[in-house]
This record gives sequence, C-alpha cells and structure tokens, in this order.
Amino acid sequence: MAYTPFLGLKLSRSLHRMILLTLLGSCVVLAACGFRLKGVTPLPFDTLYTNIAENSAFGASMRRAIRAASPNTRFVADPAEAQAGLLQVANDQRLRELSIDADGRVEEYDLTLEFVFQLLDAGGHVILPPTTLRATRELPYDDTMVQAKQSEITDVFQQMQQSMVDRVLRLLSAPDVSAAFANAERQPTADTPADLSPVSTDPAPSGQNLWGAPSLNPAGPLH
Repeated sequence: MAYTPFLGLKLSRSLHRMILLTLLGSCVVLAACGFRLKGVTPLPFDTLYTNIAENSAFGASMRRAIRAASPNTRFVADPAEAQAGLLQVANDQRLRELSIDADGRVEEYDLTLEFVFQLLDAGGHVILPPTTLRATRELPYDDTMVQAKQSEITDVFQQMQQSMVDRVLRLLSAPDVSAAFANAERQPTADTPADLSPVSTDPAPSGQNLWGAPSLNPAGPLH
C-alpha cells in the first residue's frame, strides 16, 4: 500500500502509479497546448532602453511589469548600452461626448486610449514593427456630480493604462518576438531613425470641452 498525502488515502501501488501517470499526462497536455502559469516570462534581451519616461505613471507601470515578468531584463538609460529599444511612437488619451439629453447636457462619454510603439534591436533592426493598441470605454456622466465624475474618469483612464501595459508585455514575450530577436540580422531595418528622446509625462485627455464636460487640465499630466 502507498500513502498519498494530498488525498489522505492509502492506495495500492498500482493505483498510486496510475494517479501519478494521469497527473503527469495532464501536465504534458497542458504544456503542449501552450498553457503556462502567469508569472515569470523571460524576454529574449537582458538590457532594454525605453523612451517612456520613468517619472510618468505609464512608464513606471511598464517598468514594474517587465521587471516582474523578466527579472533578468535590466533597464538602461543609455540607448547605446541596450540590446533592444522599446520606443513609444504615440500615446493619446481622448475624451468625447457620446450622448446628450434634450437640454444639451452630456449623458455619456467615450474614453479612448491609443498607444503606438515599436521594438528595435541595437542595430536598428525591426523586431516588432510599429504596433497600435487601442482601448475604449463608455462612461455615464452626471453634471451634478462633477468632482466625483472627474475622479471616476481619471480612475478609468488609469485602469485602461494598466491594461495597455499588460497587452504590451504579452506582445513582447510572444514566441515570434523571441524568434525575430534571435535572427535580428534577417529583419528589416527601420525606415527612419527612431526618436529616442524621453517622453516626459503621461498624456492628458484631449477633445472638445463641451458644456457639462469635466475640466481635466489638458496642459498637465494625468495622475
């Protein structure tokens, strides 16, 4: 007889072996299907430069996510020291009225976040071409609760931003990106020199500021 701790039962050796083989077979099937636990997903490069400034909420969140998923990847401040460059091409937040009532008051807003980025290696080879990620949310609005709705809009944009970080990380850790980086010399080079200058702040929502719209200080960062 064999004792199986996780079941708390005494089983015959043949049944014990059968259970172990079944569990092992399940693991093999899951692995074959591409299943993996959420956690460490090492990126193919050890040093990474990004022009998304660390002092922005988006940049700080991106760095935390990459460090957590790929502990061996180290951010460097000098592009010349990096094996790869994660470069922001555009980052735009838009706020527009979606519906108004009979009195012209805004009832619902459409929140849009659009992020465009590319991944290059140290030689300027395109590992991941300019890629556009877009997220939209619809949010009811009440002009009798302006301060609360301003806070809600800010929170929703921050949630969308975090979701965008997760999507970027999934793309960076995709097998085709690893394969492209391993064969970088076979990849095309960027048509124009990449803009490596840091992006200093997070974008503020843009769009027409109609009556009843929250004031979101379009000249300043969104935090």
